[in-house]
Formats: sequence, C-alpha cells, structure tokens
Amino acid sequence: MITIQAFEHTQQTHLERYDQIPMVVDVRSEYKLEKIQAGLGGIRLVETPVEPYLKDLGQYSRMTELAQQFDLSQWGFWLASDAHTPVGGAAVLCKSPQIQMLAGREDLGVLWDIRVADSHQGQGVGQLLFEQVKIWCQARGLKQLKIECQNNNLAACRFYHKQGAVLGEINSYAYYLDPDCAHETQLIWYLDLTNGLEIAPQGHSAGPGLRD
Repeated sequence: MITIQAFEHTQQTHLERYDQIPMVVDVRSEYKLEKIQAGLGGIRLVETPVEPYLKDLGQYSRMTELAQQFDLSQWGFWLASDAHTPVGGAAVLCKSPQIQMLAGREDLGVLWDIRVADSHQGQGVGQLLFEQVKIWCQARGLKQLKIECQNNNLAACRFYHKQGAVLGEINSYAYYLDPDCAHETQLIWYLDLTNGLEIAPQGHSAGPGLRD
C-alpha cells in the first residue's frame, strides 16, 4: 500500500530518504519549437524523436542542501512510501522572497520538485502527491501553482496537462548560460487553484493499482 506522509524541513532523516529517490528521465523524443513567421504567426510544439539518452534531474534538486540556500519556513514536503521504502516525493513553496520564480507574488505557489521511482511509475503515486500539493496551496489561499519543466520531459508535460495546468510561458534561452542544458527549452505551466477542485482529504492512501 502506498502511503503519503507530510514532513517538516527540520526532519533531516526524511530529507535524506527523499534524496534516495532517483529522478532520471529516459528521453526518446522532445518538443521542438516551430516558430511560424518568426513567432508572429504562432508557436507549435512538435514532438520529434531524438537519439535516446538519460537526464538525471536529481542532480539539480537535492532536498538535503535546500536549507543551506533558502529559508524553508514556507515550504511543504511529502514522502510517498511503499512498505517503508521511499518511492516518491514532492516539495512546494510560497511567500519566499528568495525564490525568483514567485515574481514577488503572494498568491502564487511553486512546485519545486515532484518525483516517482521508476519501479512505481504509472501506479498513481504522482497523482497522490500532486493532490497533497494542491491541498497545501489551497489551505494558504493561493490562486495559482507554477510549475517548471523542459521540452525533453514529455511525461511531465503530459502529467501537468492532465492535472488541468495550462502552458503559460515558453523560453528558448532560459538555460543559455548552462552548457549542459543550453539546448533545452523552459516550459512554465500554471494551475488555477480557484476552480473548486475535487481533492482527496489529508492522509489519503491508495493501493498500487491506482493509475495516474
């Protein structure tokens, strides 16, 4: 049985368990930007096969290092476990001036991280975690949830789209100064939290047969 547990940023052991969950994307296709009339005629995202490669997103998001960089008092954390083995996690934040993605907004949340171990993909773990994120945001009166991903993470894009998020920003040059991912396009999704979403109560658990 999958259980979801919220925990505080001061619980170092939980942060360490979170970091044990791999977050590797098996890239086999990407969304290529087709800019019609240099963008004035619109922009299309075209799924295009590429030579397969693996991208380790975990190297960019280590929970145990966050406290060294940010004030975590306005962050929420969750672990998904299967028989005490961590198989998923999520982190969200709001009202943290240090975080540029908030753009100074008091009514905006940012999904900092969400991950599910390969062994539990497609079993509803990501859905359960995302539901807890929405509960957390709505309890704090937030109106939108902002989510960043890239054009080479199609599974994430499809997941956020399924949750009702809308693609709000496309930035071809967001990672220009990072040689490892300068070729990637940043995709920013926004989820409206004011539409009376049907959300499962706190403490919800589900068997592994639940599908995203």
